[in-house]
Amino acid sequence: MSSPWMLDETAYAGPEHLDPAFVAGYDRKQGYPDFTEDVAVLRGYGASTVVDLGAGSGRFALAAAREFGRVVAVDISPAMLALIGSRASASGLSNLEYVRAGFLTYQHSGPPADAVYTRNALHQLPDFWKAVALDRIARMLRPGGVLRVHDLIYDFAPGEAGEVFDRWLAGAATDPAQGYTSEDYAEHIRTEHSTFRWLFEPMLDAAGFRIVTADFRASVYGTYTCVKR
Repeated sequence: MSSPWMLDETAYAGPEHLDPAFVAGYDRKQGYPDFTEDVAVLRGYGASTVVDLGAGSGRFALAAAREFGRVVAVDISPAMLALIGSRASASGLSNLEYVRAGFLTYQHSGPPADAVYTRNALHQLPDFWKAVALDRIARMLRPGGVLRVHDLIYDFAPGEAGEVFDRWLAGAATDPAQGYTSEDYAEHIRTEHSTFRWLFEPMLDAAGFRIVTADFRASVYGTYTCVKR
């Protein structure tokens, strides 16, 4: 039984991610990202067992399962998990597992993971819980294991928020079916939990990670490769 103080991640997942209609168009809205570079990074660290936390529609997990020995796709949303399950069955890949859980509840079994991947999911947790999640990720990884993070993380000073956000919203999609609109971005800023880079990086350090690379796009989107010390 979970502790009474534990966060209910389903309540923080974003209601749209629990909606089968939204999930059906999720890949199109995301722009069908290419995971070739991510797979190559994990391959470079000798990954065999890979855990995808916040796996969404499972596209990265499927790409990883074609490359690595064991892949576990983890998501808190029943609608996302149903899509992952149907895609896993259709793929015929026997090394792809899928688990309904979140950053705070996934229980890794078997040998430690070689790599953990997470994309556009960690921002759903408030900062205290991000730190807890990163500590849990470190515990499931072997020493020298790699953490690959893509997420909305802010690389600017608080006083620059208006300028950065105005520029970000101005470049948004106009068709909500084809991408994220300025209304989507504004709602994210108001209601979700993206944090500053200068808060996130000490969390990584406290969890026992060394940052190998940190790349940012438009001061609002970060990509990290980190190694467990």
